[in-house]
Amino acid sequence: MKSPRRTTLCFMIIVIVSSQATLNLNLESIVYPSLLREHELAGEDPVRQKRAVVMSSPAAQEFTVDVEVSFEDASFLELSKAYLNNLSFPVQGDDTDPATNILSIEVTTVCRPTGNEIWCSCEKDYKWPQERCLHNLTCQGHDGSPSGHHCSCLKGLPPKGPFCQLQGADITLRMSVRLNVGFQEELRNSSSALYRSYKTDLETAFREGYSILPGFKLVTVTEFRPGSVVVVYEVTTTAASPELMRKANEQVTQNLNQTYKMDSSSFQVTYSNETKLSITPEIILEGDTVTLMCENEVLSSNVSWQHVETGFDIQNSSRFSIYTYVLNNMTSVSRLTIYNITQDDAGEYICKLTLDIFEYGSRKKIDVTSIQILATEDMKVMCDNNPVSLSCCSEMTVNWSQVEWKQEGTINIPGSPETDTDSGCSRYTLTADGTQCPSGLSGTTVVYTCEFISAHGARGSKDIKVTFTSVANLKITLDPISVSEGQSFSIKCISDVSDYDEVYWNTSAGIKIYKRFYTTRRYPNGAESVLTVKTSTREWNGTYHCIFRYKNSYSVMAKDVTVHPLPLEPDIMVDPLEAVIPCTSSRHIKCCIEEDRDYKVIFQAGSSSFPAAKEVNGKQVCYKHHFVANSISCPENMDVFCHITNTANNSVRSPSMKLNLVPGENVTCQDPIIGVGEPGKVIQKLCQFSNVPRIPGSPIGGIITYRCVGSQWKVKKNNCISAPINTLLQLAEALMKSPSQDAKLPSYLKNLSISTNQVKLEVNSFPGSLGAIINILDLLSTVPTKVNSEMMMHVLSTVNVILGKPVLNTWMTSQQQKTNQSSQLLHSVERFSRALRSEDSTISQPNVQMKSMVIKSGHPKSYTQSFVFLDSDLWGNVTINECQLEHLQPDSFIVTVAFPTLKTILAQDVPGKTFANSLVMTTTVSQNITTPFRISMTFKNNNPSGGVPRCVFWNFNLANHRGGWDSSGCYVKEVTEDSVSCSCDHLTSFSILMSPDSPDPDSLLKILLDIISYIGLCFSILSLAACLAVEAVVWKSVTKNRTSSMRHICIVNIAASLLVADVWFIVAAAIHNYRYPLNRTACVAATFFVHFSYLSVFFWMLTLGLMLFYRLVFILHDTSKSIQKAIAFSLGYGCPLVISVITVGATQPREVYTRKNACWLNWEDTKALLAFVIPALIIVVVNVTITVVVITKILRPSIGDKPSKQEKSSLFQITKSIGVLTPLLGLTWGFGLATVFQGSNAVFHIVFTLLNAFQGLFILLFGCLWDQKVQEALLNKFSLSRWSSQHSKSTSLGSSTPVFSMSSPISRRFNNLFGKTGTYNVSTPEITSSSLENTSSAYSLLN
Repeated sequence: MKSPRRTTLCFMIIVIVSSQATLNLNLESIVYPSLLREHELAGEDPVRQKRAVVMSSPAAQEFTVDVEVSFEDASFLELSKAYLNNLSFPVQGDDTDPATNILSIEVTTVCRPTGNEIWCSCEKDYKWPQERCLHNLTCQGHDGSPSGHHCSCLKGLPPKGPFCQLQGADITLRMSVRLNVGFQEELRNSSSALYRSYKTDLETAFREGYSILPGFKLVTVTEFRPGSVVVVYEVTTTAASPELMRKANEQVTQNLNQTYKMDSSSFQVTYSNETKLSITPEIILEGDTVTLMCENEVLSSNVSWQHVETGFDIQNSSRFSIYTYVLNNMTSVSRLTIYNITQDDAGEYICKLTLDIFEYGSRKKIDVTSIQILATEDMKVMCDNNPVSLSCCSEMTVNWSQVEWKQEGTINIPGSPETDTDSGCSRYTLTADGTQCPSGLSGTTVVYTCEFISAHGARGSKDIKVTFTSVANLKITLDPISVSEGQSFSIKCISDVSDYDEVYWNTSAGIKIYKRFYTTRRYPNGAESVLTVKTSTREWNGTYHCIFRYKNSYSVMAKDVTVHPLPLEPDIMVDPLEAVIPCTSSRHIKCCIEEDRDYKVIFQAGSSSFPAAKEVNGKQVCYKHHFVANSISCPENMDVFCHITNTANNSVRSPSMKLNLVPGENVTCQDPIIGVGEPGKVIQKLCQFSNVPRIPGSPIGGIITYRCVGSQWKVKKNNCISAPINTLLQLAEALMKSPSQDAKLPSYLKNLSISTNQVKLEVNSFPGSLGAIINILDLLSTVPTKVNSEMMMHVLSTVNVILGKPVLNTWMTSQQQKTNQSSQLLHSVERFSRALRSEDSTISQPNVQMKSMVIKSGHPKSYTQSFVFLDSDLWGNVTINECQLEHLQPDSFIVTVAFPTLKTILAQDVPGKTFANSLVMTTTVSQNITTPFRISMTFKNNNPSGGVPRCVFWNFNLANHRGGWDSSGCYVKEVTEDSVSCSCDHLTSFSILMSPDSPDPDSLLKILLDIISYIGLCFSILSLAACLAVEAVVWKSVTKNRTSSMRHICIVNIAASLLVADVWFIVAAAIHNYRYPLNRTACVAATFFVHFSYLSVFFWMLTLGLMLFYRLVFILHDTSKSIQKAIAFSLGYGCPLVISVITVGATQPREVYTRKNACWLNWEDTKALLAFVIPALIIVVVNVTITVVVITKILRPSIGDKPSKQEKSSLFQITKSIGVLTPLLGLTWGFGLATVFQGSNAVFHIVFTLLNAFQGLFILLFGCLWDQKVQEALLNKFSLSRWSSQHSKSTSLGSSTPVFSMSSPISRRFNNLFGKTGTYNVSTPEITSSSLENTSSAYSLLN
């Protein structure tokens, strides 16, 4: 409600409006215009709907409107009241709203000025609400309100409603009473007859009893609850005192039929809108002290508190405090205090005040917020007197009372706090110097804790660990360092502090020393860094700084190094390297270097030394000596060296010169430059001092080999290096010894690229130049830790030249010499690509292409690169899916380099392989990968009919580290006429090979195997079908006892399993065109079922053998037929299923379940075939063992066990199938295992195909028709009557010899396998009662 302007007097009126349409209240139409014009309406409250009551018309609604009217003149109050009292109601609406009627207008509140205050009093029959009386200053001394009742006068008008309300307004009492009768479920159903009966009787009694209440209007039964029967009902009235309510309850009990057994003491009355519940503070933090205030105008000290979530009443304890009192003799107040509140205390709380049967309650929910403090991360602080700030902030906006900072640690470094309560942040600034953290305590960690404290006691803290590091005091090697070139030296730098961020060495010019030259170690109380140079050069002459850095603090020590000039041994050129000197002759020997220094040079041979004469030729300085052979010591082989000594008295010895002193009569070859030699003599000579053409002043490198043929020297091997390339090689070797090699590398790679392109023809002319460039790349690839795109472009530009087609002849010469230069080149490129740090880039050259991608954080996209070489008619692509890339660290780099000509120059170390013309693609990742990393590649198939393709990678460790092709971890996914798809689980250089191991589709062997397979399978399928048909015909005759039944169950399942295997074998052949499957899913399914079916054949054979073993060995033990069947089927089908499922589950996700050239278990990649071979061979061994045990048992019966002739015959019949079928099946797969190995003989393929194809015929003959009982059953069913009469009473065999009888020629041959000839009789054996069924069943197991 708006406060009136310049208010002298104001009053509130209630307007009750009835409308049959949507209320669009216009105050100018509700309050008469004349009244408003006369008294100046200053402000009004918006309409509030108080209640909606159904009128005579369904659409009519009743609204209550509060209107505030203000006057400047107080005399208008009585005039207004009189005017309103004279109105006749209802007042019809005007033309603007004819559907709205004003039912009544009453004055409720009048506010008058009294002194300096405004007193607001209620009109007759109105009163202030309870909450206004409790929290506003009343003027009771003037309004005459009785003590303990609602007040009628307040000082000051409340800024917002509610205002005075009508006394005696309807209230709804929610009541309950218990009936001591059994609860019936029908009372839950409001439509049941029992429910309606109870409701009618009870409401009648309630109306009669509560009619004595003033203003009683209505009573309604709302529900029945269990607990005997609890009746819940509502009473609508205007007032109800406890005394009057008790009388009404007594009337109810008397009026109700006694059969309901109403408990008169169980009446309960609940008020829900008379109690006010407040909570302090509004935002509750974990650890706060929370106060809940429950206020009610009913005077009672019987107040209880309950936590709804736990369901327990709260009692006074260490954490809960309840205090109840009466305020101003008019309000009951109960205060619940919760100390150190936790998350478990959150939830809904109920305050319940009980007065007699009346119950006044209120409930509110408490949310407890945990305190979250954000703080500076743990940090390291250097004790260098620089200020450091720690900060803590609260995640929530709370008026914290204070923030405290504490510290805990072995050293005390205090700081100054600064807190901003508005932002909820606190900063703690500390300054540490060397006195507070001496070097002995460097690395000590101090825990600083910031604690936020709320006004109600909650505390939240956060720890910040600060590690204090002392400024390092360094010590360096004291002795002066003075060395000559080629010698080693080391400098040790020791720190008394073990904490540092970085240690490095600098030159005096500020250039960082390459990391290869120094090592750093950390100790508990210090650290040390050692700079070690194994071969010093003049570049190392100068001052070096050891620098320990911790953040922005540096500790530096310097050391001077003096390097005296002295040639390195590789830089000393000698002539001759090897020479033949006749015993009566002489020879000039010399040592040359590329600088003129004050060196002392002598030649030495054994213990003798010779003086040297100096000769300067441009930049080259040579030291010569005229060596004269001594005929006394001839013949002799001697090594001659030249010793060069510098001013520091350090010396170096040159490479040796081998002089062979020989008699002169055998010398035929003579040349003033090369020298003399005997026929067949081979000598080496530096190209610099040979007859090789060269530009004057440009020294060439390398060695040339001569051979004495007849009377002339012939060049045997030319490894000369052109002058430009030789210069680059010398620079590369010097670069590897340079302290700043990584800084010089970019410019050197640029010069190498330019020089290589300029001397393309010389690379062809000088074979050694090719090897020199490869050596240069190999050396330089070990230098960089990071390579940019420009450096990589120069590398690949150099590679492009040496892989050009004009250079291929030179490569062939290198291959003939059995060097590993091609593998060396590939390894160098891999190292460079692994060090590449550049955004997605592409480099394209005619003979090499490179593409790269950087892995971004988040969800990286798949890596897919394609390469096309039009000149070579080759293409290929590489794919790595997103799942693989997610395991890489962000900002990792993937680089692929493709070579179209490298394949032809890599060593072909796989005998009998055809190397198809295909790309070599190298893929590298900048980080080390320890887990399998799947990569897919596709190569153009340039040889679609040239054999079976193999996916291979270049293994640098093969052939004594010369490298070779390897297929480990790679397999062929798909082969088409245009492409070959490969998949590998690692990264390196990949290509494809063509393998001739499998016979060509058009070869005679392949045609022969196909003919044998299909003819044999036809016989096998027909035989197996015949076997099953025979078993069906004779089933009842041969399964009359338990053991015979189990035997034929095994035979039927063996035949059925093999029949299914043969059918799936044909399906597998139909969906495969020899090189690749037409449908990969169908191929996997066919392989699975063939595997499962073949395993079932073997496991049923095992079941048959175990059954025999059980019947013979465990004679007195008996097992039911159902248990035997369960075991047999579990073993026969359960074990094969488990093995088959595990095999496909372990290999198919990697797509290495099947072979690439057949729908059968893989061997090359996963050895999945062992999942068939191992169980099959084990079963063969077990069955053969059982056969031996059975035969031994028959031939050597135990005491009391004397089998008759018929028993022995039965047991021989038992061993017959196992003894014949098992070796046949085992022999089949023994030959099959032999065909797995590479290069196996064609005989194994033919024998395996024959045995495998005719297995069905073997089972029909040996497992079915050779069975004596089967023969008898067939003869009885299809023979003449004489056969029937002959076998009607006797089971003995007569002189007749049916085709499969034991005396027939065919059967006799098979019986001879077991030493059995002629005929035998089967008669009923004499048995004991203890072994009646088991022994007879055992002997008839296979009959």
